[in-house]
Amino acid sequence: MDLQQKIRSLPQRPGVYLYKNAEGEVIYVGKAKNLRSRVGSYLLESSQANRKTGSLMREAVDVDYIQVANEHEALALENNLIKQRKPRFNILLRDDKTYPYVKLTLGERHPKVFVTRRLRKDGSQYFGPYFPGNLAYRIVDLIHRSFLIPSCKVDLNRYHPRPCLEFYIKRCMGPCVENNVAPETYREAIRDVQLFLEGRESELEDRLKGRMADAAMNEQYELAAKFRDQLVTVHQLQEKQRIASADDGDADVFGYHFEKEMLAVGQFHMREGKIVDKRDFFWEDLPELIFESGAEETAPEPEPGVSLSEHDAPPSTSVNSAPAGSEPFSPAVFFAAFLKQLYIDQPYVPRTILVPLEFPDRAALASVLSEQSGRKVEILAPQRGDKRSLVDLVGTNAKQSYDQRFRTLQPSKNAIATALQDALGLAEVPTRIECFDISHIAGAETVASMVVWENGDMKKADYRKFKVKTVAGVDDFASMHEVLVRRYSKLQANNEPFPSLILIDGGLGQLHAAYAALESIGVVLQPLASIAKREEVIYVYGQEDDPVVLDRRSPVLHLVQRIRDESHRFAINYHRKRREMRDRDSELLEIPGVGPTTRKRLIEHFGSLRGIKAAGPDALKAVVNAATAEKIRAYFNGEREAVIDGAGTPTSAAGAPAMRILQ
Repeated sequence: MDLQQKIRSLPQRPGVYLYKNAEGEVIYVGKAKNLRSRVGSYLLESSQANRKTGSLMREAVDVDYIQVANEHEALALENNLIKQRKPRFNILLRDDKTYPYVKLTLGERHPKVFVTRRLRKDGSQYFGPYFPGNLAYRIVDLIHRSFLIPSCKVDLNRYHPRPCLEFYIKRCMGPCVENNVAPETYREAIRDVQLFLEGRESELEDRLKGRMADAAMNEQYELAAKFRDQLVTVHQLQEKQRIASADDGDADVFGYHFEKEMLAVGQFHMREGKIVDKRDFFWEDLPELIFESGAEETAPEPEPGVSLSEHDAPPSTSVNSAPAGSEPFSPAVFFAAFLKQLYIDQPYVPRTILVPLEFPDRAALASVLSEQSGRKVEILAPQRGDKRSLVDLVGTNAKQSYDQRFRTLQPSKNAIATALQDALGLAEVPTRIECFDISHIAGAETVASMVVWENGDMKKADYRKFKVKTVAGVDDFASMHEVLVRRYSKLQANNEPFPSLILIDGGLGQLHAAYAALESIGVVLQPLASIAKREEVIYVYGQEDDPVVLDRRSPVLHLVQRIRDESHRFAINYHRKRREMRDRDSELLEIPGVGPTTRKRLIEHFGSLRGIKAAGPDALKAVVNAATAEKIRAYFNGEREAVIDGAGTPTSAAGAPAMRILQ
């Protein structure tokens, strides 16, 4: 059955259709109220030389479909298939950044709390999302300090021989060591943390006040003071904490700027009437399906009293003219696809979403999101008033982001550092990064380098070189382990501060070797990441299943690459110097009468091969006997042939000594 016959046989029911190419790859996914009518429209449009359907239908050789009960199911299924198959004719949400959540691992023997950006069905309890992103880290740090619940990556399902430093400075109960804390005491602390994160401050206050009074009555004044401090902490964070049950004032606001077939979209997060964070999305190679004007199967549904063409847009959300002979950019088609991928199946959706213009499926998408979140969600395209002003403001910011991204304006050092913090999920803006690399040839002369980035620049005065001492042969992991133990044991001994981030040149193996080294000296909370050379993917320890993939134009990626490349250069240079020293020193062994012991004695006395060459006969006789000193002088004075021939080296066929070239 050819493609046209197959299309005519489709059911007249709601569903999702998938166009496939000759290799069987899905190249486009769409949804329809009437599958036969919608898919059949592509044949008509392609016959009219429509830019959108022309390219698609030239490649498509087959169409598959999935029938569903209603349009809502079609929306959800279309979204899932686009994310799974990534068809190249669909809009793809490449920036998969998510805001952080606080995770309480209730499924473990000793639950702990930490920040995550990935939600799983693993029996844990998640709270969030938090805006701005660093708020989640501040909350976890506060819980860590006040309730003494660990946030480290140590496996608490088994006991360890000794606790880390956090236990000794009274910032953790130390459940990693048997009998450090009673099970009922730990469970009580976990319950307090649950109440704290759930926003049930009054119940938590009653519990803490009761325990504080009991401790005071039993003259346990230190324990009573701890409960008092926890009460203060609860009061301080009542206004700052934002959990998923946010109030009615929460909204996400969108604006965009399109120019030269490149698109920047801005998103502002409004919470309680205030802008708490922003987010940017970029597309450089938009699929052709959004460069069309009349292919939507459903007309936009404007608000009552509002009349708006899908191509109308305020100056701050401008739509520039497309090249001559092509269809204009359709922001309505774009937002219809974009918002589905952004919100469907997400754990949190604000009550109000403000967009710059009407788009197909707006009402249906709002209905799906309302069912998903269990409360009414509105998607509005305001035309006047304060809400329109907000949309215009986001559009203005989107234009600035466009200029910075596509017109290669260099962002400030502080802006890049802040973006690095956000990309890697660091608790604080990094001010110092120490990066390590290993260099060797077949395990010989293994060395390591440490370079330092500080406050926006490379700090060469703090660079360090390491000669690997305990590892034989090729073992990068063991070499990395040795170097990091040496470096950070020294910092510990001298009470010097650790860097904001330790960066490793390598993949997951080097990353885990680095963490094992830090863990062996009791350091478990140090931010640690690695960057793989070929894929240019950044792995953050504790989030290995969710690597950071940055756009190739990203200033953050360029910064990490710059630091990584500098560590590689520094390691290579040191390795070459070591190898050259080894090769030069071995030249002494070519001199008759000079063995390894004599060579070592000469090098230690004169410092280098150059010093030996410059030494006079008397200076040499102070280290070796007169005969050996004479042979050394003769060797370096250009009399090598005579010396070597006298030592029994074969001569040439003509009786002249065979030339021996020494590098």
